[in-house]
Amino acid sequence: MKSLGESEKRSFFKSWKTLKTRSKIYQILIHTFACFGLGIIAAWGLYKLGVTNNAGGIDKNNRYLADYAQREETIDSTKYFASCMENYLNLAVLSKAYPLNAHLIYEASRYSDDPQCVNRMIYAANMYLKDDSIGKQYRAVLDDVMVSYQNYQGQMTPENLIPWMNDSGWVVLKKAILRDAAEIKKAGEITGVDPRLIVACTVGEQIRLFNSKREDLKRYLGPAVMNVQSQFSFGVNGIKDFTAAKVEANLKDSTSEYYMGKRYEHILDYDTSEVHDKETARFNRLVDYRNHLYSYIYTGCILHQTMLQWERAGYSIADRPDVLCTLFNLGFVASKPNPEPRCGGSHVSVHGKVYTFGVLGNDFFYSGELSKEFPLHSKLFQD
Repeated sequence: MKSLGESEKRSFFKSWKTLKTRSKIYQILIHTFACFGLGIIAAWGLYKLGVTNNAGGIDKNNRYLADYAQREETIDSTKYFASCMENYLNLAVLSKAYPLNAHLIYEASRYSDDPQCVNRMIYAANMYLKDDSIGKQYRAVLDDVMVSYQNYQGQMTPENLIPWMNDSGWVVLKKAILRDAAEIKKAGEITGVDPRLIVACTVGEQIRLFNSKREDLKRYLGPAVMNVQSQFSFGVNGIKDFTAAKVEANLKDSTSEYYMGKRYEHILDYDTSEVHDKETARFNRLVDYRNHLYSYIYTGCILHQTMLQWERAGYSIADRPDVLCTLFNLGFVASKPNPEPRCGGSHVSVHGKVYTFGVLGNDFFYSGELSKEFPLHSKLFQD
């Protein structure tokens, strides 16, 4: 005799076979949704009972991270550069161990003016250097670097590192240069020369004049007026008449070693009313005390033409502001291309210390002074 279970199974399968396809699908769906619902209810029940909760825990680095908050302090202007220096020293050492992370932090620092944020990034990175062997070496090197840095007993001073920039003449000159900023930039655009290089020549000439005629200038000149020469050399940059005439001739002569190119040929052309008396027109251009544009244009041309002369001889001085200022000061006659260009020029005494014209120009060019108005560029001449 067959069991009841087997009988029920046979009865179920027999009745299932007799069902229509639509009914079969309906029953399958009903049972599927029923199972799905039971699953949801079961999951909800487990969740409410807390079976699935992750209790979590305190990170092993919690104390390390909390320590930084205790170290934080407001960084005022007197500590700003010292904090930046410590960050760079940290990154320099970190770059030897993990250059990728040092690079990422450095790139981020370029968009932040808060050294404390950068310091915190370094601190966070150091969390992963506490235990491994590389980390131990990193800390040892960093400790040595920081000890050397902290042992330096340099005395902070409000003075400029460049001695002549502490002279009152420089304060006067900066104001005057800013007044002429538009003309200088326009001259740079016209002549294809970095305006900052034109200013470097102006600085050399004006510091020289101020200190050779100090008492007269103090008596007669206001706080923002540049001296305009009118005896042997003309204008704010002391350009001689025959030098200006040679500049004009070089612009037109395509066979000249100083030729700047076709686009520059007409930048110093005279009006029809001036063409019959170029000497007077040239003089008036250079000594115009109300507008120094032409002084700056002639300066830019001299620099560009001199650079091209050396370039064509096989010796590039396109990245040597010191040499270019020197040759501007000495004139075309002293510009003799050679493999060893030298910085020099007229001697200028400021408070008993002697400088050369080339050094004065180079000092300004790389000083960071007036960098907002005249940014520092790596390329000083247009092609």
